[in-house]
Amino acid sequence: MAAATPAADMDKQVDLSTIPISPSSGPSGESTSKDADGKVITVFHDKENFNVKHQLQNKWTLWFTKPPSGKGENWNDLLKRVIDFDSVEEFWGIYNNIVPVSELAQKSDYHLFKDGVRPEWEDPQNKHGGKWAYQYKNKGNVDIDTLWLHIMLAAVGETLEDEEDGEIMGVVVNVRKGFYRIGVWTRTIGKHIPNRGDGDVSGGKGRSPAKGQEVLESIGRRFKEILKLPPTETVEFSGHTDSAHSGSSRAKSKFTV
Repeated sequence: MAAATPAADMDKQVDLSTIPISPSSGPSGESTSKDADGKVITVFHDKENFNVKHQLQNKWTLWFTKPPSGKGENWNDLLKRVIDFDSVEEFWGIYNNIVPVSELAQKSDYHLFKDGVRPEWEDPQNKHGGKWAYQYKNKGNVDIDTLWLHIMLAAVGETLEDEEDGEIMGVVVNVRKGFYRIGVWTRTIGKHIPNRGDGDVSGGKGRSPAKGQEVLESIGRRFKEILKLPPTETVEFSGHTDSAHSGSSRAKSKFTV
């Protein structure tokens, strides 16, 4: 991995102009250009000097929560929007130039969410939803950087759910004194969201509660597989409303896999 950005600079925007992406479009939708020898170079050939852009299905935003300084900061003071991206190449350019999770200070978080969705319970697209989460208590024996990378790749690669599910809002990693926690946020808690009024048919419209739970449990199983957890371990799903009422992100789980 390239040299990481100093932790103190995490609230500054990454300069996308340093990421070489051609604006011309190729036959399959990707943007292409050629080097001086007429060769097309992807990020998989050269992570710094590629000249091909592969569009992602959705646009994403990386957010960072910096540790509180003890000066009475609120959530909005701590939460920083780092950068938006919508291509494979931009993702790797960003990933190779930010601080690894293992080097973040305690009480830091990374949030990778779909464009237009803030990583907050109160966001209109999150307020009826919940999250799958797993907590690693033995931090010394956890390759958190690889685990977080794999969860991000699953999110931007749209492999955490089936295309018609429309549940995934974002993924989160929390760095705390005694643990790491990785989470996957969903639009619903398995029930239809009433009175949306925005023409959006994703997130459970027309589903029975049983079907809604089935969809969420499928996401939970995929989440568990990506984390490579043994069958004896469980991941828990809880609703954001329950978490807000309990005053903790560790609300009682609605179901587990």
